[in-house]
Amino acid sequence: MGDINAIAKQFTEFYYSTFDSDRSSLAALYRDHSMLTFEAEQFQGASGIIEKLKNLPFQKVQHKIVTLDAQPSSPTTASLMVLVTGQLMVDDSPHPMNYSQTFQLLPEGGSYYVFNDIFRLVYG
Repeated sequence: MGDINAIAKQFTEFYYSTFDSDRSSLAALYRDHSMLTFEAEQFQGASGIIEKLKNLPFQKVQHKIVTLDAQPSSPTTASLMVLVTGQLMVDDSPHPMNYSQTFQLLPEGGSYYVFNDIFRLVYG
């Protein structure tokens, strides 16, 4: 496995720039057995996950990463756990919303896909 922090940074920059510009394009990062937990709701499979993301109640969004942590998640597979904290700017609101998101990335064909994705807004 290469430098996990560099892999995590490259992945999250790609993920959030794609999310902010065209959420439906994120489908390539998920598989049929991938799972998203979004604010306690669970979705499985690329199509169900993308359907949820496309139907979020805002038109424009911009992610700002504040912290990024990564660890290997298996002693036998080059998989990663990635924890992101950040801020969301939604539509024309001047007030950012804090969030936390965790990804488990599994290797496939020289790249990674999202096996698990957990997203939570952070209140308070």
